[in-house]
Amino acid sequence: MIELDVLFEDNHCLAVNKPAGLLSQGDRSREPSLVDVASHYLKTHHAKPGNVYLGLLHRLDRPASGVMLLAKTSKAAARLSEQFRAGTISKLYWAIVVGSPEEEAGTWADVLTKDRQLNRAHARAIGNHQGKEASVDFRVLARGERHAKLELHPVTGRSHQLRVQLASRGLPILGDIKYGAKVPLKALDGRSRIALHARQITFTHPTRHEPISVLAPVPADWPESLPGWQGPGCGSSRPAAGPRT
Repeated sequence: MIELDVLFEDNHCLAVNKPAGLLSQGDRSREPSLVDVASHYLKTHHAKPGNVYLGLLHRLDRPASGVMLLAKTSKAAARLSEQFRAGTISKLYWAIVVGSPEEEAGTWADVLTKDRQLNRAHARAIGNHQGKEASVDFRVLARGERHAKLELHPVTGRSHQLRVQLASRGLPILGDIKYGAKVPLKALDGRSRIALHARQITFTHPTRHEPISVLAPVPADWPESLPGWQGPGCGSSRPAAGPRT
């Protein structure tokens, strides 16, 4: 069983650092998922007999890594789920993309449609197509010769949203073959990963009603951690310019 990287835990909440390549929730393949790993952790670490309660509140694409928030009680699950529905939970991502945006910061807004047979999303211009509106605030953290490192704050939470919004602007995430990248990237377990990392999540604690912010370190298979990487953040790259005035 995969060892769980616990970032925050109390009687109601469990925040973990999901590795790339691991499913968030089990599917027909019956491969291990984060829910399986976290449930095993709760049973063994806390010596709980029988089944344990674990509420999956949101998902993270299999080839992505980063922080995920789980509920350990039904009360916490209900209250945190309401925060997700209301859009009051803040999530921050890091992405390394092929290419570089012209702007240093801004907001991208699109309408997303979903091809369920191919499990693939498409971004269209707002006002011209039917679908679900998707919006993300972005900021360039560093630029390299062929790549850029971005900070992404999604305003909405759509399936594959960040991946398709970046790809539609000619900025596919490094390793994301599904959405236009040309070269694959490997996770620690040998599976394909993409250079998308859920860096931080901020929520209101379901019982203490105080803000909690959880930060997820990047894993060893994050491109900037690999020997020989010559992308943004290394000596060959230049930092992004400051905000325009």
